[in-house]
Amino acid sequence: MPESPILLVPYMWIGDFVRCHTVVRLLNQRFPGHPIDVLTTSMVAPLLDYMPGVRKGIVVDLPRTRLAFGQHRALAKRLRAEGYGRALIMPRTWKSALAPALAGVPLRTGFVGEARFGLVNDLRFGERRLPRMVDRCATLALPEGAEAPSQWPLPELKVSASELGAWRERLGLALDGHPVVALAPGAVGPSKRWPAAYYAELAQRLAAEGTRVWVIGGPGEREIAAQIVRSDRGAIRDLTGPDLRNAILALAAASTAVSNDSGLLHVAAALGTAAVGIFGPTSPWHWAPLNPIAAVIETASRLPCRPCHKPVCHLGHHLCMRDISVDQVETAIRQATLPMPVAP
Repeated sequence: MPESPILLVPYMWIGDFVRCHTVVRLLNQRFPGHPIDVLTTSMVAPLLDYMPGVRKGIVVDLPRTRLAFGQHRALAKRLRAEGYGRALIMPRTWKSALAPALAGVPLRTGFVGEARFGLVNDLRFGERRLPRMVDRCATLALPEGAEAPSQWPLPELKVSASELGAWRERLGLALDGHPVVALAPGAVGPSKRWPAAYYAELAQRLAAEGTRVWVIGGPGEREIAAQIVRSDRGAIRDLTGPDLRNAILALAAASTAVSNDSGLLHVAAALGTAAVGIFGPTSPWHWAPLNPIAAVIETASRLPCRPCHKPVCHLGHHLCMRDISVDQVETAIRQATLPMPVAP
């Protein structure tokens, strides 16, 4: 008789979704033979195709700002048909636990959060004593009261060489021996974005030395990408768009990635691509990927306001990002993986 499947309900931001693969790996170790499914939105669903140990995604796009009880009931019907034996609910919101409860999943594990008594029947306490998101999520995959390991399993994303080859051919991205740097200039909140003009200057320098530059991100980064590509020397490509798979494959194919503190930094790190992370208002200890990255770039200026973790600079000067020079980032790229520049 097959083992009952497990449902994982993660946070739906890209970086947090990548972090949830640590939870998948813990569950694989603790419950071998139990299939693991992940609730997902259509936006982040492509990540599941590259996560070992996941059986499938349950794709649903529930509204963020209202309850939409009818949609939760419809989701509960889908979940009931899967016969889940347990659900791990990462978000602390009331509505994130609603569908698993309506579906009658026997064991529903999560932090107390928004007074979720009844909706969550394996209640855990002490969430606020765990400062990092990965610690909060991964702790739920352990037996209650168990001590956390000295090192959590690292997230992993695996992309096949055949898929990468087909993708490059489809987009006309020749494998010509030149190094590739993927730039991810977006982030949630303008304060976490290194200035677009700095990214544009970095792209110009790299292109002038024969490096291929790919600008990646979602539709919200199209304007920034246009500014970066405006100085095109034939080596800078705008690969932004609505399909996250495109960014995943670009990061898997790149020699190096440069990213703000954003979800794509976590994707690059989980793929094993050398990643340079630029941190301004946020703390790398709290928010950097669990996987090692090639370099963490921060301003050398002494700023008493940092880290503020605010989406918008409340002082208006944005020095935590503006004081990070293009030279700093370019040097980090060189030290990461790139060979000495060769004239094109």
